[in-house]
Amino acid sequence: MKVLEQLSAMLLEEREALLAQWRSKVREIPAARALDVPALNDHLPSLVAELAEALRRSDPEGVPEGAVSSPPAHGEQRYDDGFDIEEIVAEYAILRSCVLDLAERHGVAMQGKAVHVLNDVLDGAIGAAVKTFAERQAIEVQRRREEYLAFVAHDLRTPLNAISLSTHILELRWPDGSTDPGTGKMLRTLRRNARHLEGLVNNILKENTHLLTELGIKLERRAFDLWPMVEGVLQDLQPMAADKRTRLVNEVPDDLAVFADASLLRRIFQNLVANAIAHTADGTVAIGASGGSGAPVQCWVADDGEGIAPERIGKVFEALETDQRGDGVGLGLAIVKTFVEAHDGKVWVESTPGSGSTFRFTLPAALAQGT
Repeated sequence: MKVLEQLSAMLLEEREALLAQWRSKVREIPAARALDVPALNDHLPSLVAELAEALRRSDPEGVPEGAVSSPPAHGEQRYDDGFDIEEIVAEYAILRSCVLDLAERHGVAMQGKAVHVLNDVLDGAIGAAVKTFAERQAIEVQRRREEYLAFVAHDLRTPLNAISLSTHILELRWPDGSTDPGTGKMLRTLRRNARHLEGLVNNILKENTHLLTELGIKLERRAFDLWPMVEGVLQDLQPMAADKRTRLVNEVPDDLAVFADASLLRRIFQNLVANAIAHTADGTVAIGASGGSGAPVQCWVADDGEGIAPERIGKVFEALETDQRGDGVGLGLAIVKTFVEAHDGKVWVESTPGSGSTFRFTLPAALAQGT
């Protein structure tokens, strides 16, 4: 069709002007406002060229199959750019409008078969871009669910260990259930079920730890006193410490308040203290903090245990990294790093082999003040 051939030629001759007009309108889309020109143009120049070729090659049977190939990559890139599906569709709707404006300026009548072919090509492009976007989105949702499951499963290991150790201690004190036969039976049932839960948690970790990266974490911040929370963590972990003959000391000032997500902060301390206990037999683990009142809050967990080899210092916060003994699955410190950074804080470790380690992390001043 002559009209489509004319439009095809115009698209190629005035592609830059067309794209400039398209960019000016696309800037109204919220996700597009922060993108520079190269990012905004992503795959669009090649799409316009493909559109021109598809229009030129069209015949009464319709548009050739596979006439445009760039939309799938464009849809995937827009996912990375933070667009939603509606915004991607809007991009193509704006392109359609710009193409029609171009035809009108040149006096090319877009009606009947010509409009039908143009719409076929652009509708196919929209469908391909949206399909790729939706597939990427579904994969990401599943990945995040599995990551979250693995993180929660890992954090269940510590209280489960404490339950198992407490049950074992009770069994040693009352091997025959004291004077009540039912007591011994209940203790054995408790221990058996704790072991069952540990097995389930370990299976979850084995199946999901290969997916761990950073999570998109929504914080629920509130102001609270830090000392009581730390004291609760130490009480929960006392059975583990007793098994290692490790002394736990709470050195947090009793008047220090923080503004943070209490659940995540508790899990940070839980992982750091459990890690310290595991490497500090017959020693001491001390938890401290300082700052607040307008200054950043710094917290630490210090032990006088075996310490960390210099070559491992830079790797201890990596997911799946564990020590040479192969204890655990190497997620505890990765979780700590993820949760600290979710608070816009920093975490690091100072250690000397044979003399112990000190893990430190910060909460910014604004969080500490609740502003």
